[in-house]
Order: sequence, then structure tokens, then C-alpha cells
Amino acid sequence: QEQLAESGGGLVQAGGSLRLSCAASGRSFSVYAMGWFRQAPGKEREFVAAISWSGGSTYYADSVKGRFTISRDNARSTVYLQMNSLKPEDTAVYYCARQPRGYINNQVHLPGQYTYWGQGTQVTVSS
Repeated sequence: QEQLAESGGGLVQAGGSLRLSCAASGRSFSVYAMGWFRQAPGKEREFVAAISWSGGSTYYADSVKGRFTISRDNARSTVYLQMNSLKPEDTAVYYCARQPRGYINNQVHLPGQYTYWGQGTQVTVSS
């Protein structure tokens, strides 16, 4: 059973930066692809970014491309989301999730492709 715990959320002004972390408890973290999603009030959960088991492949939603960077440290069983140039529309609860495979495919943006989820961390961007 994998447990994921996000941290690093908070309140930031537009144009600012935050780095989210997601620590995994399982011993096999390094063999699985990971993803970040977000959900704003009244909206569906939205894909943000994903990374393959080695970190060699990454994939981003168009809305965050060029501003956000996903990375991972397999020795620390942690995946990160560096968020720069934040906008008020980035306000949401951010979730990390684990895929049941190591590579990322063309369905990486679908929440149903992920088997484990964290509890989420709130990110609020003020204008």
C-alpha cells in the first residue's frame, strides 16, 4: 500500500513561486511514473504534469508549460513540482498520484490511470 503526502502549498502573490513536494512511503517508488493534478472549487480534477520512473520523460498540461517543472528524487522517494510565474487561475488543491507503470503514455492526463493519491495541498495565488 502506497501512501503519498503532499506539502509546500500556501498563499503567494501573482508572479511568485512555490515548490510542492510529494513524499511516498512505499519501497518501490522508483519504478513508477508519478503525476500532479489540481482541482479548483466547482471544477473537475485537472492534469498538471507527469514524470516517468527515471525522470527521463516529462509531460505537461498546456496551461502550465514553461512555468512549472516536475522532477523526482528516487533516493528520497519524493516528487516535486516547481511552480513559477504563478497566476490566480493556478489556485487549487494540488494532488500527487502514482501510476501502476513506469513509463508515461498518451493517457497520462487521465485521473483513472493513477492508482494511489495523496490528500492534497492548497495553493492560493492572490492577484
